[in-house]
Amino acid sequence: MSLYSIYVLEYGYVPEYHKSGVIYGAHNEGYVKLPYCYAVIKGDGWAAMVDVGYNHTDYGQYLGNLFNVQKWRPPADVLAEIGLTPEDIDAVFITHAHFDHFGNVEAFPNATFYMQKKELQSWVWAMTLPDRMRWIMSGIDTADILRGVQLARDNRLVLVDGDMEDVYPGIDLHVAYETHTFASMWVTVRNDGARQSGDTWVLAGDLIYQFENLNGANEQLKIDDMYVPVGLATGSQINLVMATEEMMKQVGYESLRVIPVHESRLEQTFPSRISRNELRVTEICLADGASSAVET
Repeated sequence: MSLYSIYVLEYGYVPEYHKSGVIYGAHNEGYVKLPYCYAVIKGDGWAAMVDVGYNHTDYGQYLGNLFNVQKWRPPADVLAEIGLTPEDIDAVFITHAHFDHFGNVEAFPNATFYMQKKELQSWVWAMTLPDRMRWIMSGIDTADILRGVQLARDNRLVLVDGDMEDVYPGIDLHVAYETHTFASMWVTVRNDGARQSGDTWVLAGDLIYQFENLNGANEQLKIDDMYVPVGLATGSQINLVMATEEMMKQVGYESLRVIPVHESRLEQTFPSRISRNELRVTEICLADGASSAVET
């Protein structure tokens, strides 16, 4: 039994992103393509998103241009590839507050948003720091933080304090403090609904960028499979390694069940296609009775 279909939808991409940003210590090793994506969990008459992309206006557009994001498309165009509209989204799980994950909340008028309490509070604190400490705000659009506060005012924000099981049937939220950000979150989908699931998927947010973060090789230590944390961290790489262990434990150490949305090589493992907007649609799994959105 599979309760949900899971998709990774590209809404833009950076053609060349420094490899050292996605793999710790990969200095002078060139560049990688960095897809900008969100994930969708689609059930019977119900749909949720993991992150919402960024708002291609104002400072969000400035940051997108700064990182050289190409082919940006709005959620209405991207979701149409799997037969959804932004109005169909019932819940959004925000993994962290970086602009490319949290900036487009206004596009989803019917959704309830879930975010870690410490994540929002800490970015409000960071906004009060003097300009000489501005590096801490890298990747943050302060207007997005205010959008989060507006969601709270509208009674559409749930601030999660730690882990939360069965936020929807078979869907759990887990926190990784002081890692990529102050309180990054990953989403676990127990797709058979069982407590001890035999069909678990982890949607890792930016706790994992590339396959090498899960099973990179180290020639000096002669280790074929070793966790190599992401390069960009507000917290510590040690905490990232420990969070990776927890995610891997949840999927029985089947690394392909930990899904990094910024990984351009998902197409090598999962069914996918290029949309009419020249962006990739990747189908991670299908619910029982669901039709494929990528295969004809």
